[in-house]
Amino acid sequence: MRRLAAVALAAVTAAGVLSGCGGEENWAKKCSTTNLVVECAPVDRPLVTDVTGELLGGGTYDIENDRGKVIVVNFWGSWCAPCRAEADDLENTYQATKDKDVTFVGVNTRDAKDAAKAFERAYQVTYDSIFDVDGRVGLKFDVTQNAIPSTLVLDRQGRIAAAIRKSTTAGELQPLVEKIAAEATG
Repeated sequence: MRRLAAVALAAVTAAGVLSGCGGEENWAKKCSTTNLVVECAPVDRPLVTDVTGELLGGGTYDIENDRGKVIVVNFWGSWCAPCRAEADDLENTYQATKDKDVTFVGVNTRDAKDAAKAFERAYQVTYDSIFDVDGRVGLKFDVTQNAIPSTLVLDRQGRIAAAIRKSTTAGELQPLVEKIAAEATG
């Protein structure tokens, strides 16, 4: 019986992620979705505020310190095979776009700190990650955020411009980041 309940809960969660269901808080309903990539027009982008958290490498992250930059937020766990598969693509996109006033931050969730640090060393991740063992920080970015891995791209005003609800590649992510980085501010 417990197994059936767990399977049903997983199916409902997956359906919500895939269909973009989620009530009033679901900003993605107004946006275009293709192959689990959501892109929003500036008028439909929700603002992300009040995000702070403990960094894996020490110190604290505060989203307000990155205001004015394009922020790429990747949700990951060391236990996640698709996260391992996309790690090099994320790092390569970070290196290719950081001179365009783009920054990356990871949000490590449901993980042990030592395992997360080992992941970052093994995949030579050079951008910071927030340690979010219970998922509370992730919810501040996006109330529908429950897919691991996934990536959000925030515009220079701190609004969610795009969401990738699956593992990504540099070929998919980099053009999206560059497009949002090239937008006029305002």
